[in-house]
Amino acid sequence: MAKEKKLVEEITSMDTDFAKWYTDIVLKAELVDYTSVKGCLVIRPAGYAIWENMKNEIDRRFKETGIENCYLPMFIPESLLQKEADHVEGFAPEVAWVTYGGMEKLDERLCVRPTSETLFCDYYSRVVKSYRDLPQLLNQWCSVVRWEKTTRPFLRSREFLWQEGHTVHATAKEAHDRTVQMLEVYADFFEKDLAIPVIRGIKTDKEKFAGAEATYTIEALMHDGKALQSGTSHYFGDGFAKAFNVTFTDKDNQIKPVFETSFGMTTRIIGAVIMVHGDNSGLKLPPHIAPVQVNIIPVAAHKEGVLDAANALYDRLKAAGIRVKLDDSEKSPGFKFAESEMRGIPLRIEIGPKDIENNQCVFVRRDTGEKSFVSLDNVESDAKECLENIQTNMYETALAHRDAHTYEARTMEEFKDIADNKPGFIKAMWCGERACEDKIKEVAGATSRCMPEAQEQISDVCVCCGKKAKKMVYWGKAY
Repeated sequence: MAKEKKLVEEITSMDTDFAKWYTDIVLKAELVDYTSVKGCLVIRPAGYAIWENMKNEIDRRFKETGIENCYLPMFIPESLLQKEADHVEGFAPEVAWVTYGGMEKLDERLCVRPTSETLFCDYYSRVVKSYRDLPQLLNQWCSVVRWEKTTRPFLRSREFLWQEGHTVHATAKEAHDRTVQMLEVYADFFEKDLAIPVIRGIKTDKEKFAGAEATYTIEALMHDGKALQSGTSHYFGDGFAKAFNVTFTDKDNQIKPVFETSFGMTTRIIGAVIMVHGDNSGLKLPPHIAPVQVNIIPVAAHKEGVLDAANALYDRLKAAGIRVKLDDSEKSPGFKFAESEMRGIPLRIEIGPKDIENNQCVFVRRDTGEKSFVSLDNVESDAKECLENIQTNMYETALAHRDAHTYEARTMEEFKDIADNKPGFIKAMWCGERACEDKIKEVAGATSRCMPEAQEQISDVCVCCGKKAKKMVYWGKAY
């Protein structure tokens, strides 16, 4: 029990220091390790297994909409990057450059991709000739490099994993519909698989992606009241097409530019899961994406029949399609319980001599800590039902937290008071002027998160300047 206590004590309380709590978890749960290059991390097997499950769920949804996977190079010639002025300006501060190949200086610098719009456009300019070649619906899973000054595991690193989809279409409507469709794919994944409620909306011009006509986003609220941009889908119009000469011959025999979209989601969503669901005992993983859904821990394993019963239980659950682990190590049961909680395994099953006598086992839920005795006769169906109940409860708990930390402000004084004293989302009206958006950030430290699909008329005037309001906006301090 001393070891069990020490294991939990090594995780800083989130109420004491949320940032330290977060770092303690990603290290103690063995999700990442640091390297000799700042901001570049080893994603350890426990962390990568979470990403693999996330990737599988997202990829399945993509393919259901007709997306195909491909792979493009990591290097972008400087001349290619320069073709779209707004785009290159937006990424210039974060670009890493290759200037030498071996011992020879390159004739032209190569950018290590921060994103791949330019590469996809260059590719599409060669393969798209006719309306018969459209639409092109491609995605790649890869890493990108952005030379961040301040880094944190998963949330902001210099190299990170992601997917980036890039599609081209014959009409603006098709491209816009695809943009909205992919945002909904992200929202569905977040809410159904990650058990995280999101706000769907559109970014202001100040916050939109460099080179985009419109950026759609899903925004999630972390446990500490900060927002996290969790997935974005961009409508580019024909701007990139004109810059890169991506044209096609339409049915009317006229040469026209394509209309383009882009959408991406990164390993920072692992950080979102930690910060939305975790507690002072460690991770809480939603069953849908947990690498291990059930952890079987034999109690009094040295006694006759206990390990045999635990192994039989393992075989049954595995055959039922449950991701299950049997911890038959020599660690004490108390340590195993604490470790299982710290790693966020959704359901712990304990089985000992008395349980075997009574043809039962003990279910312990990670989300609530609730214990229950369950007959071994129907353990497979009961475990599946319990996992789905955990998934649902985690979503409802996160939704209740978000709703309890979402506020309305009608004046700037009210806005600043909430921003200073009540971490969370702030709903307030906005006139649409960049000056007011900048002023709100200066005075209250909050940025616009999105203009939601579901607009509310909180008041008739802008919270900042008092002029006629155009949009209700979600504001907040963000990662």
